Amino acid sequence: MYIMIEDENIARIPPEMLSNDYNESIMRVARETIEGKLIDVDEGETQKNPGKCYVVSIVDVKPVGEGAIVHGDGGVYQTIKYKAIAYYPEMHEIIDGVVVSVKEFGAFVRIGPFDGLLHISQIMDDRIDKDMANQRFIGKDTKRDLKIGDRVRVRIVAMNLNSSSIRDSQIGLTMKQMGLGKLEWLEKARNNKNQ
Repeated sequence: MYIMIEDENIARIPPEMLSNDYNESIMRVARETIEGKLIDVDEGETQKNPGKCYVVSIVDVKPVGEGAIVHGDGGVYQTIKYKAIAYYPEMHEIIDGVVVSVKEFGAFVRIGPFDGLLHISQIMDDRIDKDMANQRFIGKDTKRDLKIGDRVRVRIVAMNLNSSSIRDSQIGLTMKQMGLGKLEWLEKARNNKNQ
């Protein structure tokens, strides 16, 4: 889910940016150093469990107090308060995503800024044939298929978000529960139920 967070940080304003509008320089530095990063959040920011979130966009930045100049460094170190839109994945959250890659062991599904792994054992309650030539999985009995570009509804069942890199973060997904699966399958089931 997307949340609004408020936090503090220290922004280093390089000497070459000091002749520009100071507030614009602070905003630029905040965007360059905070956006696209995983940061820790606490219960006060989410009203839920502490964890990590991915900062999507800085919305507002305000300087706090006076900036400090460190001897031997021409930059100004400014404490800032910022508001940002962040993506905060939660355990057991149900979310829609898109299949972006198919491998022998499962499919990768893009959910927000993350790619989660939908292991082959978590795709459906059916024996599955792998069709790697066409980058898809096919149910032996149901003949349902899953391929790149398919929109799916999944549940997050495992998370290990690494603070050093979004690429090193891991999210495990499942589609083997009621109300989950390829959106096309869910629509077809809903139509059959209404007839």
